Amino acid sequence: MKRVYVNEQWCLGCHLCEYYCAFANSEKDDMVKALKNVDIHPRIQVEDQGDVHFAVSCRHCEEPLCVKGCITGALTKQDGVIQIDKEKCVGCYTCILSCPYGAVMPSEEGVVQKCELCLHNSAGSPACVTGCPNRAVVYEER
Repeated sequence: MKRVYVNEQWCLGCHLCEYYCAFANSEKDDMVKALKNVDIHPRIQVEDQGDVHFAVSCRHCEEPLCVKGCITGALTKQDGVIQIDKEKCVGCYTCILSCPYGAVMPSEEGVVQKCELCLHNSAGSPACVTGCPNRAVVYEER
C-alpha cells in the first residue's frame, strides 16, 4: 500500500507541507483566504531536531493501536487507510494516547484529526506531497 514517507536528508524544514495540508482540509477554494491570518491545524507536523527536519504523519499501521483503542468505533481501517468518522468520535482522546508516532491529534472541532491521505479532498497524491518543493515528502510503496 502507498504511504506518505519523508526523506529527512532532503527536508528543509520549510513547513510548506503543513500549509498545503491545512489548505486541502479547509474546504475552501483559495489558499490565501483559507490560511491568511489564521492558526493552521495540519494533519502533518514538521519536527525540527537541530539540523534534521522530518514530518510526522499517520503511518496507517498494519495493526493500528489507535483503531483498537477507539471506544466508539470512530476509527476504522478501510483498504489500508485509517479513517475517522467524526459523527461517532466523542473526543475521549484514547487514540491520541495509543498512537506511538504522535500522528493523531485534537482538531478544531473538539474531536481528533489525522492524515487520511487526502482521500476526501484531492485526486492523486496527498497535498503535502504535491506541495513539497524539495520532494522530501513522497507518496510511495516501500
